[in-house]
Formats: sequence, structure tokens, C-alpha cells
Amino acid sequence: MAKAWYVIHTRTGFEERVLKMLQAKIDTGEAVGHMFQVLIPTEDVMQVKNNQKKVSKRKFFPGYVLVNMDLDNNTYWMIRGVQGVSGFLGDPKPVPMDEVEVQQILELMNSTSQEKPKPAVQFEKGENVRIIEGPFKHFMGMVEDVNEAKAKLRVTVTVFDRPTPVELDFLQVEKV
Repeated sequence: MAKAWYVIHTRTGFEERVLKMLQAKIDTGEAVGHMFQVLIPTEDVMQVKNNQKKVSKRKFFPGYVLVNMDLDNNTYWMIRGVQGVSGFLGDPKPVPMDEVEVQQILELMNSTSQEKPKPAVQFEKGENVRIIEGPFKHFMGMVEDVNEAKAKLRVTVTVFDRPTPVELDFLQVEKV
């Protein structure tokens, strides 16, 4: 068979372990010429914990690992034998990914690493939020407008019994 990308289903939380074990098989030469690349599609996201901004990785497809390989009986069972692997997408006859899909995923991964990290939480108009930073800290409000490009929200808060619009950064609020 020809070299193609396949999707491996893993137990939840085992993606990193499976990636390391498969990468070790490539590095030691056990899978040389059969397995070429292993990756977990991720993006950088910004979270606020304990008033600290923290960048972390978020998986696009939790529970899945992508492998570029020549699929034959040996490589199939080599991967199935890795602890944490539940199987291939399309088992018992794994289906290779469409090349266009693979390119889109790779481009998405590259574009998110170039830009500043996205906030981990997405907001919608009409949602209630609590302000956690700035002069309106501890105020409650309703999202009136969401600007994804600038990561800003317009939130209406009640100050002295009057609705007041306030522009805030995504990281200055939390969902209620």
C-alpha cells in the first residue's frame, strides 16, 4: 500500500502516551520505512487561572492521533499493540484520510501557532458573564457584542441602576 494518513482512536487522555510510543518505534528503527510521522492536532489557547494568563494546548480531536504510514498487516498490529490504542478509524478495514483534509488540519495547526493564542472560552451574544478583572471587577453583565478578531466583548452592566456598556477583553470575564 501507499503512504497515507490514518486516524488512530485512543483511550481518552492517552493521546500523548500513544504519540510518544509510536515516535519511539520510528526513532529506534522498528517502524522505519513504514511509519513516517505521528501528530496530535492542537491549537494554542489562553486561559486565566488564579489571575494568571496561561497558554496551553487544546486538542482539535480529543481521543485521536494521526499517523502517516504504509498500512500493512505488520504495521496494523504494531499500532494495535500499543497500550492506549482502541483501534483505527474505520476498523476492521482502516480508511486513509483524504489528502485535502490532512492539508487543512496542518494549515490550521500552523496558522494558530503563528497568531496569538485564542481564548479557551467562546462567548455568545445574550450570555451572562461575571467581570473578573479591571475597575468593574465582580460586576455581572450581559454580552451585547462579540468581536472575535480583537478578542473583545461589549458587556452591559448596571451601574447606579442604569445600564452601562463596557468594552472588555475576553480574559477579563468568565461565564456564569
